Amino acid sequence: MRLELRDVRAGYGSGSVLHGVDLTVEGGTIVSLIGRNGVGRSTTLKTIIGVVEATCGSIMLDGREQRLRRTFEIVRSGIAYVPEERLAFHNLTVEENLVLGIQPIRRGIPGWAIEDMYDFFPALRERRSAAAGALSGGEQQMLTICRSLLGNPGIILIDEPTEGLAPMIVERLVAVIHEIRRRGVSVLLVEQKMTIALDISDRIDVMGHGRIVFSGSPDALKGNSEVQRRWLEVNESGDLS
Repeated sequence: MRLELRDVRAGYGSGSVLHGVDLTVEGGTIVSLIGRNGVGRSTTLKTIIGVVEATCGSIMLDGREQRLRRTFEIVRSGIAYVPEERLAFHNLTVEENLVLGIQPIRRGIPGWAIEDMYDFFPALRERRSAAAGALSGGEQQMLTICRSLLGNPGIILIDEPTEGLAPMIVERLVAVIHEIRRRGVSVLLVEQKMTIALDISDRIDVMGHGRIVFSGSPDALKGNSEVQRRWLEVNESGDLS
């Protein structure tokens, strides 16, 4: 699936956050959206999925306008969203959470089964009967991603998937995101760790002041010291500040 945003503007109440976002995710690619805190990266994902209302502009999925649709309609059209908050149903078991995510397979889009999810994350298979609320933060992140994939999307939006996770879990998540792309699902990723974004992405989009200020390959960004100096600030741990 191909996702295209043109001149998208959005915000909260009377406050404006997005000031004309232009962004494209081609089918079967990984695009990382990076930038300093507060520039509108998470708001961009929330606007695509309809949680935040776009005040103007166009959000096209395979040529079909999504901007005025409700969230459940956008999800049914083939877009999945993994929020930063790792929203699991804590009173349900791991497997019950996964079952809730199952949607019919869409024509031309890869289909996923619960066993595929357990192959991705064996820890979830081992804890399939445990309450989701008893899982660690990393396990809840795995569960949220898997539940979203079981909706059989053509594109998945993932917000800060590696934040606060142990290196071993981060490594596994990165491998799963690569496999998602290999199966033909597009990925739009908000990522705080610069090294991961550069390693995993087909293209990097840098945000500043509610707009895309750079779009190019990881190598192009590495070679652009002006963009790095003006729009990116990396701390000692390799995270964007």
